[in-house]
Amino acid sequence: MKKFALSLITALALVSGVQANTGGIAWDKAPNNTNDMAAMQNGAKLFVNYCLNCHAAAFMRFNRLKDIGLTEQQIKDNLLFTTDKVGETMKVASDPRQAKEWFGGNPPDLTVIARSRSGAQGTGADYLYTYLRTYYVDDTKATGWNNLAFPNVGMPHVLWELQGKRAAVYAKETVHGHEVEVFKGWEQISPGTMTPLQYDQAVGDLVGYLQWMAEPAANKRVQVGVWVLLFLTVMTVFTWRLNAAYWKDVK
Repeated sequence: MKKFALSLITALALVSGVQANTGGIAWDKAPNNTNDMAAMQNGAKLFVNYCLNCHAAAFMRFNRLKDIGLTEQQIKDNLLFTTDKVGETMKVASDPRQAKEWFGGNPPDLTVIARSRSGAQGTGADYLYTYLRTYYVDDTKATGWNNLAFPNVGMPHVLWELQGKRAAVYAKETVHGHEVEVFKGWEQISPGTMTPLQYDQAVGDLVGYLQWMAEPAANKRVQVGVWVLLFLTVMTVFTWRLNAAYWKDVK
């Protein structure tokens, strides 16, 4: 029994060590834009223009975007680049075989990416918000880019024209007798078409759309849940008074 307990403790310690080493930087809190129709529409536009070239959303149909305030005609005129039918799913624009040659593997489907990337540091939206804002130039990588939230990432920085090129600034510090490099901030190499604030807002809109796409009925479910709780509260009061009236006659 003691050997079993010791083995279990050792295994937990190893798992904790692996998580600590792969945890990366702290995740920033993503803004919750899923109730903002204008933000969702902007996020959908960014997704189609910058993500759908390589990443599919095979479980989402274009006509579902009517739920975020777009008309069918607006969807046809502005968002249908990979198909001519509004009822089609969001297929990837690139050839999967070419993508495998370019990146070493097919880029993942993004339909439920905001749900699948949650962890101890926050929600999947928090991770994506941090990930898309922590790219930096790294000439040692094949793509020329690296990422603080996902070190040695294989995906290039597709939004670099909006954010511009940045370098990560590190400083050497001594921690527990060991010299380590600590991230200190950013150095802007070249500006993008957006200011840092505008870029953060755009990424927030994109992440909000990905969060909505992962569970389109989430907001509706919350609304229904509130009404159900109110109904149960009122019914509890009526039931309590009915119970009191019944037992009054029995006593």
